[in-house]
Amino acid sequence: MFDYLIVGAGFSGSVLAERLASQKNKKILIVDKRNHIGGNAYDYYNEHGILIHKYGPHWFHTNDRKVFEYLSAFTAWRYHYHRVQSYVDGMLVPFPINRDTLNMLYGLDLSSPAAVQAYYDEVKANINNPADAEEMVISQVGEALYNKFFKGYTLKQWEIHPRDLAASVTARIPVRTNRDDRYFTDTYQGMPKHGYTAMFQRMLSHPNISVMQQTDYRELLQTVPYRKMIYTGPIDSFFDYKFGKLPYRSLRFEHETFDQEFHQPCQQVNYPNEYDFTRIVEWKHATGQKSHLTTITREYALDAGDDLERYYPIPRAINHDLFNKYKAEAAQLDNVLFCGRLADYKYYNMDQVVARALMIAEKELKDQ
Repeated sequence: MFDYLIVGAGFSGSVLAERLASQKNKKILIVDKRNHIGGNAYDYYNEHGILIHKYGPHWFHTNDRKVFEYLSAFTAWRYHYHRVQSYVDGMLVPFPINRDTLNMLYGLDLSSPAAVQAYYDEVKANINNPADAEEMVISQVGEALYNKFFKGYTLKQWEIHPRDLAASVTARIPVRTNRDDRYFTDTYQGMPKHGYTAMFQRMLSHPNISVMQQTDYRELLQTVPYRKMIYTGPIDSFFDYKFGKLPYRSLRFEHETFDQEFHQPCQQVNYPNEYDFTRIVEWKHATGQKSHLTTITREYALDAGDDLERYYPIPRAINHDLFNKYKAEAAQLDNVLFCGRLADYKYYNMDQVVARALMIAEKELKDQ
């Protein structure tokens, strides 16, 4: 008899398994349909010995000290600031947009945050309450910069015009008046020193945790006894799509290895306009790995079909209305908890996933 059957061995499922096993001596069976643990954060060494992320880049960053200290029990860190450049007008410029971006693009000599803000004030649209992703950007930096950096990238990423997406899509990206070229400004930033997979292996090493891979949890429901389920998969799948399928965007990856130390100047270059792919990632910039070879990954966005992984919930009101129907169904179940990006139909950052899993674990521990 297991105390918990946990569906999904990504961040949500693994954190909950570890907490319930180590803090309350609960017996856990964690099941995943894939042939590995770690969910979308899974990383591995490719045939050239380069550590890469199978499901796209995962750059850890957080201001939540509790989350950082929790994960630090299972990994050392390579502290590293995530830097992004964008290929615009035939040149690589810092992104998010900052003072250097404007000076490089337009041959300006803006020398202070006040001068940069004055430039933004001159070109931005006067929109007090942006209603969509397009209005959010042009209300901050104007239409020209929106067209250069945001419109094409958003169309490729979502295949939906920015004016038909929630303002939150572009509100996530800061606009800077200084020269700070870090993508994130969080207190804690870096990569697990030996990779995410090694961190998950330590997290799930408790003797009370059993792991089954390449297994559909439905195959176990009639044969494996358990007291409570924690479900981290797609909530619409759990209910057999009774209200219809929730739409997601998926990704396709194209890897290439070069016989050189580095291929590009930073770990991520965005391509907002000229190319079919959205970005190129070069892993060694982030991992610090030493090799005379380097691997890059080009990323293409596409709709998630039946045979494709689901990555990004699509932030539109009609989709959230559909999710709320499933959420209401979930609320009627006494012995199933739902947690995670797919179960909550929400685009969480990694630290938000961990924080939510820790919160649910604390509640479970108190209720025992």
